[in-house]
Amino acid sequence: MLFDLLKTRRSIRKYTDKEVEKEKLDIILKSALLSPSSRSRRPWEFIVVSDKELLEKLSNCREHSSSFLAGAPLGIVIIADPEKCDVWIEDCSITAIIMQLVAHSLELGSCWIQVRMREHPENQMAEDYIKNILEIPEKYHVECIIAIGYPAEHKKPYDESDLLYDKLHFNKF
Repeated sequence: MLFDLLKTRRSIRKYTDKEVEKEKLDIILKSALLSPSSRSRRPWEFIVVSDKELLEKLSNCREHSSSFLAGAPLGIVIIADPEKCDVWIEDCSITAIIMQLVAHSLELGSCWIQVRMREHPENQMAEDYIKNILEIPEKYHVECIIAIGYPAEHKKPYDESDLLYDKLHFNKF
């Protein structure tokens, strides 16, 4: 059940050395391609990175918070052509969480690395740093990177009693 996946999916930042099988990667990518998008414009594209040297370089896209990518066997960079759709950010976000939920359903861990509007330590934007490394054409924007691999850490599921029920409103605020 999806609700159980949501309760047990946690951001994983430590991975084993085990490679993600092609079959599992294919399911994640097909799921991403099935993601809904505004007016079915599908502005997103995906760059699958498994090369250790590239993952190491990408792990330096932001100060501190992305360093764990170097230890992941896989990173999926989510980019979009903003000319295709004015809500490309939302469309990329939808496909990113779908990838994470599908990865979790396949017993893989994942973690979102925010790129859009984040800075690289050397006085440039993280997006420009990544576009240079991966030779991404100028017209595209980078939303995020999803790190994926077999978890080398275990986190407790969310407890329903800790949910922020005060965030729920019915009919009026």
